Amino acid sequence: MNFYNFIHPMDEQRMSAQPLRALTLRQLQCFSVLVQEGHFGRAAQRLAITQPALSNAIKQMEKLLGAELLTRTTHSLALTPVGAEVLARTDFLVNTVDMALRDIESTVRRGRAFVRIGVIPSASGAVAAAVGDFLQEGARELELAWRDAPSTTLLAEVRSGQLDFAVAAITEAPGGGLASVELFRDPLVLVLRRDHPLARREEVRWEAIGSERLVLFESGSMPALGIPARAQFAQGAEPYRVSYSETLYALVRSGQALGLMPQLYTSSLRDDPELAVVPLTQPRIERRVVLAYLPGPMRNVAAHQALQDPYRWQAAREGWVDSVGLGGLGERLPHGAGGAAARGGSRKHPPSRNIPPK
Repeated sequence: MNFYNFIHPMDEQRMSAQPLRALTLRQLQCFSVLVQEGHFGRAAQRLAITQPALSNAIKQMEKLLGAELLTRTTHSLALTPVGAEVLARTDFLVNTVDMALRDIESTVRRGRAFVRIGVIPSASGAVAAAVGDFLQEGARELELAWRDAPSTTLLAEVRSGQLDFAVAAITEAPGGGLASVELFRDPLVLVLRRDHPLARREEVRWEAIGSERLVLFESGSMPALGIPARAQFAQGAEPYRVSYSETLYALVRSGQALGLMPQLYTSSLRDDPELAVVPLTQPRIERRVVLAYLPGPMRNVAAHQALQDPYRWQAAREGWVDSVGLGGLGERLPHGAGGAAARGGSRKHPPSRNIPPK
C-alpha cells in the first residue's frame, strides 16, 4: 500500500507545492531513530542534537508530507498509518545510504569492493566454501562481511538494505519485495539411537513413529513443518521443544525422544557412534533453502556480479548435495544396533556445532 493513499486531496496540493525531494537525509534519520527509541529525549541524545531540534525536524517532515506521522501523548508515541508506511521506506533509505558510505570508504581506503552476505548457521560451511572458491579463482578483490542469524532476521536485513543477499530457509515465498533463487530442498529427517528398531530401516514413514515422543526445535521452520505432519498420525506425548542441537541430541541419546530436524543439520552426525539419521517419507516434508535478494539495480556492483554468476551458485548447490546428501540421504550412517554405549564402551562424541534453529 502506498502511503499517498492515506493523504487527503488538499494535502496532495500542499505536497506538490513542497516537493518530497525537499526532505533531507537528516530528517529521515531523526524520524527513524525517534521511532526506535520511542522517546524524544533518548532519541535526541542518540542523535547528538537538542530535543527542540529533533521536534522541529519531525514537524518539518510532516509539513512536507502533508500528513501526521506520529500521535503524541504525555508518555508515548505511536505511528499513524501513514507513519508506518513512511517508516518502512525511511529505514531502507537510511540503511542504504549508511551502507553505501561504508562501501565507498572501503573501496577508497582499501581498494576493494564491499559485499555483505547473510547465511543461516546450518548452511554456513557450504556458503563459506563456495565463496572461498570464488575468491581464489581470480575474481576481483572483495571485502566481505558475514552475518549469521535466523532466516527471518536475514530476510528483514536484505529488505532494509543491511545485507546484499542471504542464504535462508523458507517454507513459503519470502515476500516483502524480495526475489529468491532456490538452491535446494532440505527435508525433515529422524534422528534416533542406533539400537532403536527404526534405525535399521532405509526410510521411515511418519505413521511408523507411532506414539513415541519427539524432540524438535522450538523456533525456526520446525513448528510449521513438523507439528502439522505429526498431527496426521498417531498422537504421542507433547513434543519436547529445545533451542539448540546439542540438547536435542542429548535427549535422543538418553532414549527420551526421537529427534526431528532438517537434514542440513545432520552432517556432524555422520561418524557419531550412537546416533543414526533416517529419511522420513509419506509425506516427505521439506523446507526450501534459497538465495534471497532485492531485485532491480543493486547499489553494490560486486554483489550484482556475484548474483549474475549462475555457475557459481550451481557449484554451491552441488557442494551442499555432496556434503549432506541432499539428493537422498547421501552417506547414511551404517545400520546396526549398538554403538559404543550399547557395547558397554565409553562414549566418544565427534565434535559438533551447537547450532540454534534457523
